[in-house]
Amino acid sequence: MSNICALCSAELTSIDTLLGENKLSDGGNLCNKCLDKVSSIHQELLYNLNTFSIRDIKSLVETGKIQPETIEQPQENKIKSMTVFASDEMPRDLYKRRFREIKYQLEQVGANLSMFTKGEIKELPYILAVDEVILAATDAQFIKTVDAGMLLVTPKRIVSVSKAMFGPVKVNAYPNETISEVSFVSNSISPVIKLHTENKIVEFECFCDRLDGERFYDFIHKIYNQNKAPKATPETKEVASNLIFEQLEKLGKLRESGILTEQEFAEQKKKLLDQLS
Repeated sequence: MSNICALCSAELTSIDTLLGENKLSDGGNLCNKCLDKVSSIHQELLYNLNTFSIRDIKSLVETGKIQPETIEQPQENKIKSMTVFASDEMPRDLYKRRFREIKYQLEQVGANLSMFTKGEIKELPYILAVDEVILAATDAQFIKTVDAGMLLVTPKRIVSVSKAMFGPVKVNAYPNETISEVSFVSNSISPVIKLHTENKIVEFECFCDRLDGERFYDFIHKIYNQNKAPKATPETKEVASNLIFEQLEKLGKLRESGILTEQEFAEQKKKLLDQLS
């Protein structure tokens, strides 16, 4: 680990390097003074500093914004992304509240995600709409890649979120109306979940937990492996509705135990009920 600040070249103190929290994606470090300076310009640095390089930091200081790099994804992975809330537009309080909601939803659906998906989870408040509820999740990544990743199911789509160790987060969204069916290839080590879309078959491997991958597929095949009409089938609505009612019951228990305030309970309840309409 370098003991020099990558931006101002000052020697780092033990406070600067505490727990590696000032570490950049390219291995450099920032002193606390520089971190305070750049995070006042770009708030996301407070939450995801290790996804930014010194090139990003210098660009931010010089121009007030980060110049995005053009990253070419494999052709088979090029599917329209759906980022709902730009990271530099989301208020910090909203991010923290939304992050807590998402962590709660992942716990409620029993998602068994590996430690390598922490970066992806931090990005979810920017990826999912503020009223989008997670119905199921599993640890999965595009086949034949080394990126860590996850698959999420919401009432309107399946979302793939993946990230290489020092790369940016990649988001691929598959709206319900584009998925004709799903299929599953059993394997004692890493089963494969296949999404059959309008243009291609997209494959995901489940390295982390074979049984969790099977559980996830068992959930999604009840939704997508039906004779699909232009609108959601009654079976699709019934599966989603049952899970939403279960989450409403759990929300009530959290309010009774004092974990959620009345305001937080009302907000979460409204979001869940809106999914039924």
